[in-house]
Amino acid sequence: MLTTFLLPGMQAPAHAQEGGVPGRAGDERGVSVRAPAAGSLDGEASPSGAGGPRVEPPRLVELAEAEYPQEARAARREGTVVLKLLIDAAGRVTEAEVTSPVGRGFDEAARAAALRSRFTPARRDGVPVAARILYGYEFRLPEEPPAEPSSSAQGGPGIAAATTAGAAPPSAKEPGPTETAAPVQVTVRGAEAERLRQSAQAIKVIEIEEAKRRTADMGEVLARTEGVGVRRSAGLGSWSRFSLNGLTDDQIRFFLDGVPLELAGYPFGVSNVPVNLVERVEIYRGVVPVRFGADALGGAVNLVTDRDVRGTHGAASYEIGSYDTHRLTLSARHLHEPSGFFTRVSGFFDSAKNDYPVDVVTADPTTGREGHARAYRFHDAYRAAGGSAELGFVNRPWARRLLLRAFVTDHDKEHQHKFGVMKQPYGEVTSGETVPGATLQYEQGLGRGVAVEALLGYTYGRATFLDVSDCVYDWLDRCVRKRLKPGEDATPPRDRVFREHSGLGRLSLRYRPHPEHALRLSVSPTFITRTAEERRLDNPQAREQLRGEHGLFTWVHGVEHQLNLLDDRLENSFFVKDYVQMLRMEGRLPGLDGRFGRRERDTHRLGVGDGLRYRFSEWLYAKASYEWATRLPRPVEVFGDGAMIVANLELEPETSHNGNLGFTIDARDTASGAWRLDANGFLRAVDRLIVLNNRTDSIQYIHVTGARSLGIEAAAGWTSPGEHVALDGNITYDDFRKTSDEGNFARSEGQRMPNRPWLFANGSARVQLKEVVVPRDTLSLTWDTRYVHGFYLGFANWGLVESKAKVPSQLLHSIALTYVVRDEPRTVSFTIEAHNLTDEPAFDFYGIQRPGRTLFSKATLEM
Repeated sequence: MLTTFLLPGMQAPAHAQEGGVPGRAGDERGVSVRAPAAGSLDGEASPSGAGGPRVEPPRLVELAEAEYPQEARAARREGTVVLKLLIDAAGRVTEAEVTSPVGRGFDEAARAAALRSRFTPARRDGVPVAARILYGYEFRLPEEPPAEPSSSAQGGPGIAAATTAGAAPPSAKEPGPTETAAPVQVTVRGAEAERLRQSAQAIKVIEIEEAKRRTADMGEVLARTEGVGVRRSAGLGSWSRFSLNGLTDDQIRFFLDGVPLELAGYPFGVSNVPVNLVERVEIYRGVVPVRFGADALGGAVNLVTDRDVRGTHGAASYEIGSYDTHRLTLSARHLHEPSGFFTRVSGFFDSAKNDYPVDVVTADPTTGREGHARAYRFHDAYRAAGGSAELGFVNRPWARRLLLRAFVTDHDKEHQHKFGVMKQPYGEVTSGETVPGATLQYEQGLGRGVAVEALLGYTYGRATFLDVSDCVYDWLDRCVRKRLKPGEDATPPRDRVFREHSGLGRLSLRYRPHPEHALRLSVSPTFITRTAEERRLDNPQAREQLRGEHGLFTWVHGVEHQLNLLDDRLENSFFVKDYVQMLRMEGRLPGLDGRFGRRERDTHRLGVGDGLRYRFSEWLYAKASYEWATRLPRPVEVFGDGAMIVANLELEPETSHNGNLGFTIDARDTASGAWRLDANGFLRAVDRLIVLNNRTDSIQYIHVTGARSLGIEAAAGWTSPGEHVALDGNITYDDFRKTSDEGNFARSEGQRMPNRPWLFANGSARVQLKEVVVPRDTLSLTWDTRYVHGFYLGFANWGLVESKAKVPSQLLHSIALTYVVRDEPRTVSFTIEAHNLTDEPAFDFYGIQRPGRTLFSKATLEM
């Protein structure tokens, strides 16, 4: 059924903004948008009948720029174009008919912009439906042109240049709607996510609203996505490995609002970022847009926080669970409307003892005989805390955003055993890091279709590593004997401090010369310098080894062209990237018999890529994408971590041919409910793959000469009418093999890459009841299941089958009961959840046992 609306009093910026945050009415082109207030369209009733179905009209989310016709600008002509828009159940404008033509180029400009605009769909009893609305574009020029270019409230330099002395005086306003209403600023969560899903980018968007009420951490939320694997070495705060289409660790770049995660105050990894401080997650499959200004081999993950700047808002959450787990988040924001002054604060605190039971081999203290025993992890606690404050101005004539964000985080971690190996327990090895820093963000339109985005960031990190114990511990937390030399992880003992200075700059220019074309230029330099100090006075050898300074300077440039044709049926994005890296190191160098020296190395690479999307209908579209990607080695890979990972200065950049081909079915407005299907095939052909060689005597990053990842991922889902039942599932098959008979592991050509899951699946079922106790409340029961097929720790052609180290197949379940009460402006929720419900033995890494059945509860408040 098609619902018809008239939207009175709606006004929105004509200049579309990334991030889905509306700007001020009227942009630098002198174009504003108004919806006329009048009677109902086509004789249908407006959505306000008492006792009838509850109907919500579409709401504007992102309005595309409208080109002010050059002839009309030169002649000082103005006008209002009224259009009849058909908005489908996904919020897309599929038809735009001019009902009150003006001529002089206004009609074409307004229609082209309307077709690229985005809305939230109309809803009937909460179900998205297609709808028609009347909408008006009002083209207005400033009353008096400024003498010199300036970024006034009416426009930027483009307006001044178009209204020089001698121009004809403004003509009478063209006929159009006889009544306009006061401006109303509109924004809707989720619409930017939908725009990204339907773009030409190879992207998967995860909205976090439901996850914020659940007790799963960010690693668990990501692991429920097709193509993504997250493996943890233990409980909360432990080291984790993130994989995307077979590629892992630093081959995937992580961002927070476009800022590299390590420069945004989260050095402990994406898995431990608090879920409740994030609004959505963008996963870029192997093809990374130039706006991030970064090198990446297998893709990128961008965590997006709340980008809404309107009014006053606050939120809090508290979680408590097994093994003394506590997680707290707080956030608040406020906008002073008259001045545009905006401030936002947030903070978090996490702690866990992680003292869960594990199956171990230990010796009897009396007889000395070894046997299997059940013990509790005793030295695996984690604590992290942090906060940030953001302030500045938004939606001003001179800046859409000018925001300064200052932050500090601190975390401490006890280590129960060697990195990635659960053999010998540790009783006193610890590490920690404190990271303060700041970022400055500026966004503004410069006129004539040009906009600028600039970012500056600086972070200072101070990390510690302590390993000075002379005890040998067993799994029962007993010091069974003394060591000849102190140091549980290695000798000599270490009490080290690492200091790292990191900086980021990014400048992005966007230019739209035509409604169907857009250009972007991005320049992004980064630098990292690191020094280390040994504080143990009786260890001069270690102090000498840490002398000198390590530095990496990286510069990534990118140019992108975006094309929209056939009324947005076809979208294409082509880009070229340029990579430069300069390595500088002073210290004891490999290959010089440990002598002190200096190493310099400069690297230059090029890259290219393209993304294509074609829409066959409003519910079916296909995508294809490709990138010849380059990733430059990261500091921890070339310099080591000064603690457990050994340096390798011979590492070279990785390169890969990344391809994706897939289709999406998104049929939301059907009599049987909403149906979703997304299938994607992928190829990653990698040269000089960098892997972590986790040997027992040393841990170091090394090269695998050639490797190829070929696979398919698919996700399907159904939501019943009224959203009472929702079923979702996904599956990933990834055939990742070594393809070269040269270099490291040469005899394993054709074998699967080791220590990587190659078949895994997720499923969930949710039953939801509405208005159970009070109006607008919901009660939901959700069941989640994950299956991971077994895989070898090493290459399959190593050793005997019966003695190979193998991670067994696992089938794990969780269940959650959530109650939500909505009483505007407050929303309160309570959740009780059980993970690993059947208490199955769980392993992410061979020999490192994950927690069994765990219970958690969580409460959230938004207001």
